[in-house]
Formats: sequence, C-alpha cells, structure tokens
Amino acid sequence: MTYKLHTDGGARGNPGPAAAGIVLEASNGKVVKRFGHFLGHATNNEAEYRALILGLETALAEGARELECFLDSQLVVSQLNGLYKVKDARMREFWNKVKGLEKNFASISYIHVMRSKNAHADDLVNEVLDEKANEI
Repeated sequence: MTYKLHTDGGARGNPGPAAAGIVLEASNGKVVKRFGHFLGHATNNEAEYRALILGLETALAEGARELECFLDSQLVVSQLNGLYKVKDARMREFWNKVKGLEKNFASISYIHVMRSKNAHADDLVNEVLDEKANEI
C-alpha cells in the first residue's frame, strides 16, 4: 500500500516566521493525517525541508512503508533526487536527516509538483502563519 505525502514549507520574510503543512493520504485517497505546524524563524528552504521531515516522521508513525512525496520545492526535490548538489551546510543537515529517515521505507520517491497541485499543504502553511500574525 503506497501512501502519498504532500508537504509544504514557507516563511514570510525569508527568513521570517515559518510553518509547515503536511497531508498524508492512504493508497485509497483517504486523508490519514492533515496538520500545520509553526516552525519559528526560518528560510523558505529550511521550512520546506523541515516540513518534509515532519511528514516522513508522521508517515512512519502511521505505518507507511511505501511513500510518494509531493513537494512544490524544485530545489529540495532536485537535491533529494541527486540532480543538484547540497552546498549549504544547514541544508546538508536537513538533507542528511531526510536520507536517514528514508532508510525506514521499503520505497520512497520525491516528485516536484506545481503549487496548485499542492494547495492543501500550502493552505495549511498559510493558516498557521495567519494565526501567528493575529497573535502579535
């Protein structure tokens, strides 16, 4: 049973207040988990990686062993698929964490999608950031 994971991370101000959006679906399309999470101060790229890490940890906790990951960050997908080098030391830490989590899956893939195809995860990011902005 292949699960589908949609993640998105974003920061307002880049760097600035950042959040993650995670949507995990079972192979039948049923949403298993859906949540947003405030990340604190981060860049957009950091938020993208941290969202994926949260998503991978969530998928493992739900028992997923085959996973397709959909992200709208072409940079992160290209780095994870080995098309781009990871030059930044901070991004390398996140990349290493993802690669470590990968080992818990029988199969995993990273697929770049346009933001419009990742809207449910993107909406969660904006909901969390809007809530935080209203608290100030």
